[in-house]
Amino acid sequence: MRCQNKRRAPHKKLRRAFAYIRFSGGGQSLFRTLKDVEEAPLSSYFGFPPPPNKLCVTVIYIPLMLFGLLGNILTILVVWLRPHMRTSTYLYLSSMAVSDLLILLLLPLDLYKLWRPRPWPLGDLACKLTMFLSECCTFCTILHITFLSLERYLAVCWPITAKTVVTRRRTRAIIGCLWLSAAVSAAPVLVMVGVEDGGGLDGSSNEGRGGETDKRECRCTHFAISSGLLSAMMILSNLYFLVPLCILGVVYSLIGRTLWLRPKSSRRDQSHRNTVKMLGVIVLAFVLCWLPFHRLPSPQLDTYAPPDTHLYFLYYLSQYFNLVSSVLFYLSAAVNPLLYNLMSARYRHAVRSLIRTQSHAQARRMHTLTVHHSTTTL
Repeated sequence: MRCQNKRRAPHKKLRRAFAYIRFSGGGQSLFRTLKDVEEAPLSSYFGFPPPPNKLCVTVIYIPLMLFGLLGNILTILVVWLRPHMRTSTYLYLSSMAVSDLLILLLLPLDLYKLWRPRPWPLGDLACKLTMFLSECCTFCTILHITFLSLERYLAVCWPITAKTVVTRRRTRAIIGCLWLSAAVSAAPVLVMVGVEDGGGLDGSSNEGRGGETDKRECRCTHFAISSGLLSAMMILSNLYFLVPLCILGVVYSLIGRTLWLRPKSSRRDQSHRNTVKMLGVIVLAFVLCWLPFHRLPSPQLDTYAPPDTHLYFLYYLSQYFNLVSSVLFYLSAAVNPLLYNLMSARYRHAVRSLIRTQSHAQARRMHTLTVHHSTTTL
């Protein structure tokens, strides 16, 4: 009987682990899964190699965060300090850069939760706000890509209408509405997450383990799981991905058809082609990076299933899948400035101009300080 209880323990933990369904708010679910595997390692039961460790995740994330912060800050500065870059397209892209910047600024908290998941040091309000902000920025990025593509559809397929409909003032108003819509859609997260006693996967408190006494975690609450709020939020998250994906497919098919049938001699059409190519690559990167987050839920394990069932192997593989999907999530927030630089000559020239201007301004300030110091000395 004692041996049988030991054998059932990992099944119960694994079954409870599958209850934590991913929704698209940052990488928190990855860190939850990694911690669960540390508490009930499959390698000790089934002879599998160890899952990805914390150091591996950290080594990947830190350069990604630094690169993304630099690129998105540069994009925001280029658009707002260069008047000729304030077109409707680049207004959308700069707002997307703000969203991506906020996502990357939350990454250190995810890393902190990876290395020290408990106790959560910032309180219940900070827990709710950080998760809400992550989900809000996720929705906001999707909406920006969708409306930017619709704006390009008007510019290419209905150019006369676009001249009267697409204006900077109207674009700024639409961007404000997109942020508001994303905030309203993410509002349930404020109820879904909070600081709760983590204990173990089987509900135990693990008292004395590692010298820890405070088990409070920033996590999805039991109320959200039992009430069905988490399931509803996952449906909303999937709709936020699938509906725009269908819209983008139709829009770019119509744009491609229109450009294909037109003569290629027009300079305006050539400009449209370059812009559409850049946006097409951005959309492709978006789909590839975010598709893993919208896979089907993991299967539930039977508590009394034999230990050699294939579900355990699938669960183990999901640890690596979660690692890849979370890396892709943050990669999507960091890669866009690189795509702009590779595919837009206008963006490259604006970046060079901004850097050159700042370098000259710094040199003039240094020269002024040197002359002033020399005059004072004399």
